[in-house]
Amino acid sequence: MKFLRSTYHYLLAWFGSGFYKHPSRKLFVIGVTGTKGKSTVIELINAILESAGKKTAVISSVRFKNDLLSFRNLTGMTMPGRFLLQKLLSEAVQSGCDYAIIEVTSQGILQHRHRFIDFNSVLLTNLEPEHIEAHGSYENYRESKVKFFLDAARHSLKKPKFFFINSEVKDKDYFLKAAEGKGKIIFFEKSDIRKMKIKTKLLGEFNLENIAAAIAFARSQNIDWDTIRSAIETFDGVPGRLEFVQKIPFSVIIDYAHTPDSLEKVYQTLKSQKSKIKSQKLICVLGAAGGGRDVWKRPVMGEIASKYCDQIILTNEDPFDEDPNQILSEIKSGITKTQFPISKVNEIIDRKAAIKKAIQSAEKGDTVIITGKGSEPYLRVANGKKIPWNEREIVLRILNNERIEI
Repeated sequence: MKFLRSTYHYLLAWFGSGFYKHPSRKLFVIGVTGTKGKSTVIELINAILESAGKKTAVISSVRFKNDLLSFRNLTGMTMPGRFLLQKLLSEAVQSGCDYAIIEVTSQGILQHRHRFIDFNSVLLTNLEPEHIEAHGSYENYRESKVKFFLDAARHSLKKPKFFFINSEVKDKDYFLKAAEGKGKIIFFEKSDIRKMKIKTKLLGEFNLENIAAAIAFARSQNIDWDTIRSAIETFDGVPGRLEFVQKIPFSVIIDYAHTPDSLEKVYQTLKSQKSKIKSQKLICVLGAAGGGRDVWKRPVMGEIASKYCDQIILTNEDPFDEDPNQILSEIKSGITKTQFPISKVNEIIDRKAAIKKAIQSAEKGDTVIITGKGSEPYLRVANGKKIPWNEREIVLRILNNERIEI
């Protein structure tokens, strides 16, 4: 059965490429994969290329862009299905785009969505445990990412090919072996950025990693340094990624963080920003990745929240067919095993009500951080139902004392 499913997806990828006359052969195509940071790296690369006068297409969890046209990705899939993916590439060719930048996911790789796309470059941002239920183990998850490198090395018709690898990834040797002898291998690391003394609007150590990746790619394209620096220093960030909705009298931030590692790095970043004023509180609105997957990380994320937050509000995220109360209970189990005062924990299933509670609890100088959804357009609940969602808009309406349905 597994073989038949794999064959079905493979044939769809082959047919989709043929139907749209192999558009990737007429573009410089960059595939960005990894556990986190993909969307930010893609937007940084896009900003640099645009500053260099290039026409670009972007296919990511955040948006679909075709030269000057840009619209939200409302498909619910980071990496769209084979026909839509090839259609978007075809439209990019018709618009005269020079580059296409694609966010490549592990589950997309399993379904061969990357196949019959001729990649010029592939880039690995980082690697942490994720989608364990879908893949069966971290090792299988890692192998799906390695497969992307391997398939690009073996099957892409493009020459020369570039393989970008974060030198701080513990399993980098697997990717190095997959790409070895098939093109130019370029390593990057965040320490490079500290040496360059670039000014950036992006917060957090993890964003230095993302900037290093974008610079490594830009240099491979012989883009001049002044253009690269200017693009990075004026880059405002990505919607839903450490996005400040308000800064005074207290900060309200939305972020997509949905893995233990990304959650901890977000909290660490915000703690470092406020460390000079000891009276400030970090108020955290926290769910966990959707129902039916990555159950292991729920208590871990609860424990991380107890380490950094002054107040925790547990709420719904994407329960799918699971009981939301059970999900919250599993997150809370990670909090209760610590010394965190239980009186500072609230469980509010309705996400709008939870956000409202957090904002109403905030005082001057506090920071409210709402994680898990970022710029995602839907809440996914039982029986496949999708509820339209715009976290930023909801926050703004609450801040403006507008009525919202709860």
